[in-house]
Amino acid sequence: MLVAFSVAPSGTGRVDGSVHDAVAAAVRIVRESGLPNHTDSMFTTIEGDWPEVFEVIRRATEAVGEYGSRVSLVLKADIRPGFSGEMTGKIERLEQALGES
Repeated sequence: MLVAFSVAPSGTGRVDGSVHDAVAAAVRIVRESGLPNHTDSMFTTIEGDWPEVFEVIRRATEAVGEYGSRVSLVLKADIRPGFSGEMTGKIERLEQALGES
């Protein structure tokens, strides 16, 4: 499965409203997990099976919680049993389709 998630604290008390330190704490946990992952400006996507993916997301969410009084978590999942390597496979198929136009 692929899960794209965004996690951010609120109630940080920071005047500038920045959450980059909290997001860095979450991304660090994802990267240290060893699971395939990709972070862009809006989401971090992680690939694995249910238990391992959601354990990493739980730990990342708890890490962000240290930076504020509340946490916002957004998830989007692509559940396709029997498939792996889809983080890159989907992009490869898209690029191939674009080349055939």
